Amino acid sequence: MQHQAIGIFDSGIGGTSIWKEISLALPKENTIYLADSKNAPYGKRSKDEIIALSIKNTEKLLDLNCKIIVVACNTATTNAIKILRSSYDVPFIGIEPAIKPAAIQTKTKKVGVLATKGTLSSELFAKTSDLHANDIEVIEVVGTGLVELIEDGKIDSPEMYTLLTSYITPMIKKNIDHLVLGCTHYPYLIPSIKKILPDNVTIIDSGEAVARQTKAVLKTNNLLNNTLETGTHTFYTNHDIEILKSILKHNNSSLHIRRLTF
Repeated sequence: MQHQAIGIFDSGIGGTSIWKEISLALPKENTIYLADSKNAPYGKRSKDEIIALSIKNTEKLLDLNCKIIVVACNTATTNAIKILRSSYDVPFIGIEPAIKPAAIQTKTKKVGVLATKGTLSSELFAKTSDLHANDIEVIEVVGTGLVELIEDGKIDSPEMYTLLTSYITPMIKKNIDHLVLGCTHYPYLIPSIKKILPDNVTIIDSGEAVARQTKAVLKTNNLLNNTLETGTHTFYTNHDIEILKSILKHNNSSLHIRRLTF
């Protein structure tokens, strides 16, 4: 099983930010990525819909012979990962907003979280906040419309900057010193976010932590690929292949990007 791929899925192209960290941390591993852009964003869907979509994606990755599955979507993790883990035998890696490091590091005792409605309203997010942030103020903002613009290839558009400014400015006024990005699409917005935030505000996302956890779980389960060759990477999208190509354009040319109905 060591030579089988790491399976990764997200409600679109955002989880490629997680894939990048995993491919850097585990260069010998093969990966298969599912971009469920046709159904993005998950954040405005019901819990039952999110679970059904997560099951669909998991079963497709298992059909493609993946040895471990990374749920590279905050909304899918917070709403569905418990059911996925109880239903399938493969290891699952989830992702949720990095409240803990923000809560530990904050000096102003005020932390901003920019995420989808599906993540912020989930039971898992509430439990995580209660556990790690009960003595600080967490300013939660739903990033309505951000995922849709990213999926449309409008990352650097004036519309995106205006929307980001409207979401981040109220958090700045409340004196946050950390901004947690609670959606895997949002790291692609960091250059724009930095133009809006004061220098004293630290941006936190979960990419590196997820990559470390993936490596640890593979090692624990004796699933690390021991080949001497560099891994191969296949990306599938059920929507616009050009958007996925554009988001991966700065990576090596050996990536296989294809359209797939799922």
